[in-house]
Amino acid sequence: MVLFLLILVLAAIAQLFMPWWIITPLCFALAAWRGRKGGQAWLAGFAGVGLGWLILASWLHVRTEGILSHRVAQLLPLGGHGWVLVLVTAVLGGLVGGFAALAGTWVRQAVLSQRQVPVEPLQPAARKLTL
Repeated sequence: MVLFLLILVLAAIAQLFMPWWIITPLCFALAAWRGRKGGQAWLAGFAGVGLGWLILASWLHVRTEGILSHRVAQLLPLGGHGWVLVLVTAVLGGLVGGFAALAGTWVRQAVLSQRQVPVEPLQPAARKLTL
């Protein structure tokens, strides 16, 4: 839940000042810092970025009375349906965020597993057998 909220808030703020792809390193870094399990991190990244993009795209669609999204949806094979474009936008953003968060969690797990590898003690020299 914390990872989801961090991704949602920080991705929304970061995208105000930076390009759209800033969500990738952001989700990666946040999941590498806070992610515990891969599935939960993927879901947090997908939901955090997807919800943020859904809210913003819906707001833009309503604000422009659907003119821009309708025109863009006509260019794509969406039949001119602006709300379908809004949903496709949210799903695509969510997939990017989800896979970036999954990669971040996998890197965290790989680094932590390398640290926790037990060091085997050195074997003593072969002992002489005495009868």
